[in-house]
Amino acid sequence: MSIIRFNALQEALKRKPVVVHQTEKRSTLFGQNVFNKHAMQQYLTRTAFESVMNAIEHGTRIDRKIADQVAVSMKDWALSKGATHYTHWFQPLTGATAEKHDAFFESINGSLAMEKFDGEQLVQQEPDASSFPSGGIRNTFEARGFTAWDPTSPAFIYERTLCIPTIFVAYTGEALDNKTPLLKALQAIDTHATAVCKYFDKNISKVNATLGWEQEFFLIDDALAVSRPDIQLTGRTLLGHSSAKGQQLDDHYFGIIPARAMSFMQELEEECMLLGIPVKTRHNEVAPNQFEVAPIFEEVNLAVDHNSLLMDVMHKVAKRHSFKVLFHEKPFTSINGSAKHNNWSLSLDNGTNLLSPGKTPMKNLQFLTFFVNTIKAVYENEELLRASIVSASNDYRLGANEAPPAIISVFIGSQLSEVLDELENVTKGKLSPKEKTDLKLNIIGKIPEILLDNTDINRTSPFAFTGNKFEFRAVGSSANCAGPMTVLNTIVAKQLKEFKVDVDTLIDTNNLKKDEAVFNVLREYIKASKDIRFDGDGYTEAWEKEAKKRGLSNNKTAPEALKALVSKKAIALYKEMGVMNKIEIEARYEIKLEEYTKRLQIESRVLGDISRNHVVPTAIIYQNTLLENTKNLKEIFGGEYKNIAKEQIELIMIISNHITEINSLVIKMEAQRAKANKHSGLKSAEEYCSKVKPFFEQIRYHCDTLETMVDDNLWPLTKYRELLFTK
Repeated sequence: MSIIRFNALQEALKRKPVVVHQTEKRSTLFGQNVFNKHAMQQYLTRTAFESVMNAIEHGTRIDRKIADQVAVSMKDWALSKGATHYTHWFQPLTGATAEKHDAFFESINGSLAMEKFDGEQLVQQEPDASSFPSGGIRNTFEARGFTAWDPTSPAFIYERTLCIPTIFVAYTGEALDNKTPLLKALQAIDTHATAVCKYFDKNISKVNATLGWEQEFFLIDDALAVSRPDIQLTGRTLLGHSSAKGQQLDDHYFGIIPARAMSFMQELEEECMLLGIPVKTRHNEVAPNQFEVAPIFEEVNLAVDHNSLLMDVMHKVAKRHSFKVLFHEKPFTSINGSAKHNNWSLSLDNGTNLLSPGKTPMKNLQFLTFFVNTIKAVYENEELLRASIVSASNDYRLGANEAPPAIISVFIGSQLSEVLDELENVTKGKLSPKEKTDLKLNIIGKIPEILLDNTDINRTSPFAFTGNKFEFRAVGSSANCAGPMTVLNTIVAKQLKEFKVDVDTLIDTNNLKKDEAVFNVLREYIKASKDIRFDGDGYTEAWEKEAKKRGLSNNKTAPEALKALVSKKAIALYKEMGVMNKIEIEARYEIKLEEYTKRLQIESRVLGDISRNHVVPTAIIYQNTLLENTKNLKEIFGGEYKNIAKEQIELIMIISNHITEINSLVIKMEAQRAKANKHSGLKSAEEYCSKVKPFFEQIRYHCDTLETMVDDNLWPLTKYRELLFTK
């Protein structure tokens, strides 16, 4: 056993759970470090408070004088909590969060000092944008970018720093972050969903999109993680023979949470409570050392911020518990990877869920309206939705018979399918009295009863209705929720806009009553979008063939899927809904391609290094041991014993063949990488995908086979059984 591996195991086995003493109720901790509505009422004047609340609820601008008042009050609150610095906290196109800390401290004439923070510092800052991805939006020498306060997401204190959620835009105005398009998409869904809601209640004035994410992750002892160069540099294991025991006994899923993991989760939850992140659920996931945490639903913008913040906090808390958190979608072969299921719905500002049926036929008609329009939106834009979850790491997970396939389909369950099939047969035009009665009593009237017993989920479906929400299951665990949420809210907003036009046209030109017009449009939408609905097993080849017949896309790799992002249809959609312009869309396309290429480039280089500098030398050492043993046996027993050391000789030959193959494959991989590096954009990404990436599994096969043959005491890399079962 290598010294590094031995020391790592010894260190890991010494670990004891960090004792977390929590004496206060969670409810009393919640939001203590957040400048929320309660804190604002305490620190702001009535005028300032009303101005901020109007900005949050109605999108009105905050006057500069009011901003000064808010800044002073926010500073006083932060200082009372022990804060020393402030930062504009934003989400650039790296997928992570970013921050630059400035002290409240100001020196006056070199002799006096004070804490200062005004409206100008609150509302806008000018961080250097030169090193963030821009996809060609700005030149390297044009470093200026602006962060601007987002009052809809409350400021918070973390590690004695006042963090102010902001958007991030270029000097020329284009969005350089994930939040700006999301906010515009949420504005679009509010506008068009509210307009449709007025068919059912004219007093409705606002619709919020809501999100409840489920964050899956692995916890690995940090000493063991440090002993693996691949985990350190890529977030996953590029090599490693599967453990004899994995997840096949199903004994980890929902089992007793191990003591160390529980201590980590307890401290994480306490931090979350202070930061206003409403984490409610924790449990073991399917794979060994895999876990999940999930919150209560929130408005999408806040939920996205909270998930990004949670991932940052998890890394810091994990370090205190001697863990490394792995968010990679497929950190280990042969066991399940990790997702971040996005549970999405629409609700009124009074909390009423538009995707939950009510007690009256009219409420159920409202439910059906948003239900069917969402399905139609997914059908019309399935390729764009697929593009929203693209990443090099998620490519390893999708379609791996543990996660949804790359084909986007919608699961609604057999009983709701029957309801839609019945609605499909509604007469076009004016309804007969019998049809109206049947609709109210026999079809729409029974929806609440159906949903009571129809909240199961098809685990192979990427987009499933689960009772009062749609669950987008194909989102990767390392993803920023903003990407898929921007797409989903944009396409549903566009669909609702078309729905209102279609209904109004029927009312105006055909003299139909409102409910009849709604029924007729829904009937056409149900027919038009029927091909996206699928309740069967998404893992089968039969579904691939059937999906192709239905005209559904099957973009299995990132370079394939990303093309939908810059299609004429997508560009027109984003422009019409006011979410992004062509420059911003093309920039994101270039950034995603570049990130995909760079991640595979890093993996290729790390794999080549480990194979030739760790695995091959170790195999040669063991091979030399066998050769020495064979030589000694021959000397002792002499030539008359022809079968002496026969097994050792065969083993030597097998090891030699694997060493030869590894060296040969690595050389070929490096040659293909050099060719791919001569290109850029889509061409480079495609070269890495089709010419470089296939070598990964080939090289791995030979390395993993050697792991089963070489003396365990010599093997340099921490093994799967140690990574996954060291508690």
